[in-house]
Amino acid sequence: MRAHDPIIRLDPNDNVVVARVDLPAGTNIVSEGLTTLVDVSFGHKIAATDIAKGQSVLKYNTLIGFAACDIVKGDWVHSHNIALDEFQKDYRFSQDYVPADILPPEDRAQFMGYDRGNCRVGTRNYIGVFITVNCSATVARKIAAHFTPQVMAEYPNVDGVIPFIHQQGCGMEATGEPMELLHRTLAGYIRHPNIAGALICSLGCERNNLPRFFHDTALDVGTMLRSIHMQDIGGTASAVRAGIDHVHAMLRVANTCTRTPQSAEHITIGLQCGGSDGFSGLSANPALGKAVDILVRHGGTAVLSETPELYGIEHTLTARARTDAIGQDITPTGVTCKCKVSLARAINRAVWQISSKNHWVAQKKADQQGSKPSINMPNPFWRAGL
Repeated sequence: MRAHDPIIRLDPNDNVVVARVDLPAGTNIVSEGLTTLVDVSFGHKIAATDIAKGQSVLKYNTLIGFAACDIVKGDWVHSHNIALDEFQKDYRFSQDYVPADILPPEDRAQFMGYDRGNCRVGTRNYIGVFITVNCSATVARKIAAHFTPQVMAEYPNVDGVIPFIHQQGCGMEATGEPMELLHRTLAGYIRHPNIAGALICSLGCERNNLPRFFHDTALDVGTMLRSIHMQDIGGTASAVRAGIDHVHAMLRVANTCTRTPQSAEHITIGLQCGGSDGFSGLSANPALGKAVDILVRHGGTAVLSETPELYGIEHTLTARARTDAIGQDITPTGVTCKCKVSLARAINRAVWQISSKNHWVAQKKADQQGSKPSINMPNPFWRAGL
């Protein structure tokens, strides 16, 4: 791609290119030797060569679909002429693995962080107010709200007091995967190095009761991990007052923490898909990838989240896996996602069809009575439990 080229070619093997700007029909793309046949909006694809029906469509030198019809060079390539279908993936376990060039410890970058011990280093210094169940959310919010900037002025080394609210903890099985996930999530936040101290607010009768939570997560109360039971302490107002006292006590300890030089090897960054558009994969994603490469070279860690989006391209990652075993661990992700997506789509269609029929019946009845129907239509793009 030249400096002012109106298109972007992502890989020499691609048979599509991407419009960098809006391109009207008849635009001559000198670098590709083609002329646009129709108007193409920026971020959309243009056929760089003739693509026969059934032929693979390649972007990033990766199969993104199959031509649903014969596509002529210069034509717009989009969902109207691309078909999705199953194809045999070559997982090529570990064949493209390239070891990371890790710098020796003495050459790694440093940052000013909070040393929590046990190789845990934080970038912030917060007190967290947690809940075991949504019933204690109001208490947690009121406790955290007490610590205004004026109150926090007494603790200049602490970044703030923040509530961690969720909608779980009761109306669910006391054991099993959902409760285990809730326990792991809460414990992960409580142990996070950015949390200097934690207060856990419990109602007292919830499924996610504190004794089981502490047992299952190997957490225990102490100077910087405290708990209150609303039902034992006399209700909401009493719990808020007690919680404020607990947080003040932890703030005095947290305020003694100071930043010290720490190795970048202690930094972990989580990557999450944002509002994807036609250019996020061309700009933001590669930029983040380069940044993560630098972090990893200095001993740091990156976490690739939103793994359902690996479906369809998981074979490109299995080839880069360090070992065959790691590559094998990646493959079920795509299979599981496929099953969930198929189930969600089936449920969505059924709900939409039933609701549409009910709406039609209600509308007809309302028309006969001269009134408005009382049934609300669901969102047709509702995602069922993904």
